[in-house]
Amino acid sequence: MRGETVVRAPSRSDFDQWLSLWEGYNAFYRREGPSALPSAVTRMTWERFFDAYEPVQALVAECEGRLLGLAHFIFHRSTTMVGPSCYLQDLFTDEGARGRGIGRALIEAVYDRARRAGAARVYWQTHESNETAMKLYDRVAERSGFVVYSKNI
Repeated sequence: MRGETVVRAPSRSDFDQWLSLWEGYNAFYRREGPSALPSAVTRMTWERFFDAYEPVQALVAECEGRLLGLAHFIFHRSTTMVGPSCYLQDLFTDEGARGRGIGRALIEAVYDRARRAGAARVYWQTHESNETAMKLYDRVAERSGFVVYSKNI
């Protein structure tokens, strides 16, 4: 499978292939089994991509009719700039397609969407153990030095 990879917005007919990638992404972060996301969250996430009033957006990478990667991103306001910021929340490439530039293509497409939306910054986080992805991230962005804290409430 070495055809041209196209990055585009998802269509409703992509659900099954997107779901497979989404499940792979969640498994990577060990959100499966008892800690899995409820199906209602997955369904709502999918529906948000098609709601013009939602800030959550998505892109998929497709080659020869097969989805190989996904990116989910959110535009939001900031207290440090006038224009919006873009948070790249989820990025995943099918394991069998890694090393082909799909992750980079998805990031670059998010950068393009952010520019068109007037955002001055795209940012994301990853787990410290995700060393393979961090090799790419170190080439396409700068580490901010910030440490992320969170608490489920």
